[in-house]
Amino acid sequence: MAAAQEERFTRKKHDASFPSNAVEFCLREAGITPRTLDVVGFYEKPLVKFDRLLETYVASAPRGLKSFLMAMPLWLGEKLWMADHIRSQLGPYAGEVLFGEHHESHAASAFYPSPFEQAAIVTIDGVGEWATSSIGAGRQHEIELIKEHRFPHSLGLLYSAFTYFTGFKVNSGEYKVMGLAPYGEPKYVRAIKDHLLEISDEGSLWLNMEYFTYPHGLTMTGRAFEKLFGRPARRPEAKLTQFEMDLARSVQEITEEVMVKMARFAHRETGLDDLCLAGGVALNCVGNGRILRERIFDQIWVQPAAGDAGGALGVALSLWHRFLGNPRTSPESTGAWERPQRSQVPRRGLPAYADGMSGSFLGPRFSTGQIESFLTGRGYAAREVDPGRLADHVAALLAEEKVVGLFQGRMEFGPRALGARSIIGDARSPRMQSVMNLKIKFRESFRPFAPSVLRECVAEWFDLDGDSPYMLLVADVLPSRRLPIPASAGELWGIEKLNVPRSTIPAVTHVDCSARIQTVRREVNPVYYDIIQAFFNRTGCPVIVNTSFNVRGEPIVCTPEDAYRCFMRTNMDALVLENFVLVKEDQAPVVEDQRWREEFALD
Repeated sequence: MAAAQEERFTRKKHDASFPSNAVEFCLREAGITPRTLDVVGFYEKPLVKFDRLLETYVASAPRGLKSFLMAMPLWLGEKLWMADHIRSQLGPYAGEVLFGEHHESHAASAFYPSPFEQAAIVTIDGVGEWATSSIGAGRQHEIELIKEHRFPHSLGLLYSAFTYFTGFKVNSGEYKVMGLAPYGEPKYVRAIKDHLLEISDEGSLWLNMEYFTYPHGLTMTGRAFEKLFGRPARRPEAKLTQFEMDLARSVQEITEEVMVKMARFAHRETGLDDLCLAGGVALNCVGNGRILRERIFDQIWVQPAAGDAGGALGVALSLWHRFLGNPRTSPESTGAWERPQRSQVPRRGLPAYADGMSGSFLGPRFSTGQIESFLTGRGYAAREVDPGRLADHVAALLAEEKVVGLFQGRMEFGPRALGARSIIGDARSPRMQSVMNLKIKFRESFRPFAPSVLRECVAEWFDLDGDSPYMLLVADVLPSRRLPIPASAGELWGIEKLNVPRSTIPAVTHVDCSARIQTVRREVNPVYYDIIQAFFNRTGCPVIVNTSFNVRGEPIVCTPEDAYRCFMRTNMDALVLENFVLVKEDQAPVVEDQRWREEFALD
């Protein structure tokens, strides 16, 4: 019925405080109060996690004392008493508080909303209690985890170590490493395999902990890591060099190798034809695309909130099905989705949209009346457009290379904007990527943007014939849509490659001719679909640019006020709040406050 992250309400990215606002929203959306709840779940077991922390600190003593002293007050003052803390925050709630294991919660979030009646499950992240990844199977309403890998040996933490070493923020910048990888060469794969890790045929990972400091320190890597690669970790915001790009490419290749081997092992152990994925590493859409291309499984489905936010959803579903004993009705079992025979599976396709996530549109919505009151109350200049004409109006703006902030319906749950809280533009424009990165998002120029494409047209533009509704799959732009690459481009290195248009939709084509695809169906998001269809009618192109409605360092917008603030402090051309259209030229100038200018480097 409802799901949201606290950061969207407080405007603090990765807000780790008690999710009071998100809880209030979910209860309000359901029309209930805390007194009505039968049970509350928490997505991991704090006592078991605390045991791991203590054991790790003791084993590494006296190293890690500073980290230990920083962590203990939070654990002793709050985390160990999570059940009491939840009850006190929920006010009148006096019922049971139950705890699921971290990777069981991930597995539940992956399987229960999926289209499949039964499927293999793979979860991969940094670390939960002790587990860092797991393999299992879901059948109807039961889930069984059959194998797990344990701390400190972790694919997610390996990727985070390279995220740290290349100068990006851990637990936030991993997707930047993924985006940087195509600019580099896999020069360090051999060094990584010779010194840092061993990979088994089943995807088990052993890390040489002489090179890593994350079990006991305040950093991910130390002097041994620096000595191996011949230099210190890059300072945040320092200039990116070919070295960082080659490191990113190398760890991405290692990650894909492990993901593929784990998928093969899961298929062999479970004997099932479909796969569900969750955990933070399942947000690595390049790796997901690799699993799909390898044709290990007939179909795969990835939880759109694959990170820890999805764990809350997973434990709730586990309680509903396993603790309370409610049967699971999958789209496959009801006939809403029919799993094709192996010979009929679409070329590198994903399952149809029929899953239990409602397109992941599970957050707050604002009525036309609420938006009108907001606009008139603030005196903002806006034009109300007839809903039947809105799509064509927005398409006309896009065709003129305008950048549009789109605020429609319920906010997305998970890290991807899917057309409800999106910034959109013309995918055909050679200048659109740099404009959006530097003047709208205020972020690194190398970062690629995703295409939103009409579902029925995806196979005519990309090497994919299936659904990718949650932007969690990378596929190549078809050769027929690519442009000839000048001979001089072969002499370019690193970020210089960005300036070479590679297809007729250059704004969404990465330097390796790949794209992170979102397919759009009218059944799931009719307004967004109609905008793309209207753009197609005008231009002959069923593809537009889609990026999240936020700027660097800020969560995706939640309210009309958030959207207007972001609109006015960037170079967006227009803002669409439901069927109200605001044009930048019609707005009164905003006086920039010093905090905003410092935070987003607008100077």
